[in-house]
Amino acid sequence: MRTSDRSGRALPAWSPYAKATAPDPRATLRGGLPDRYLTPDDVAEIFKVPLETVYQWRKKRTGPPGFRIGKHLRYGPADVRAYVDQRKHAELAAA
Repeated sequence: MRTSDRSGRALPAWSPYAKATAPDPRATLRGGLPDRYLTPDDVAEIFKVPLETVYQWRKKRTGPPGFRIGKHLRYGPADVRAYVDQRKHAELAAA
């Protein structure tokens, strides 16, 4: 399999020509979340929601808890995982 096109540019992961890589075994332990603090863009991507939704969650205190590093908003991967688990349990309890 190829990892780049003829011009030398890397192929996107979704390309059928991209080389399949073995998944990171640590990702399973982290629930698929990266081993770094997440940006609002990361959280929006994870939940497949608009970025503005992430900011509204923060304003209304309904989403995963975030914190500021200077002027930058960040989310802890463990906090995002706990939020997802909390939402799952709330759905099951309501059913």
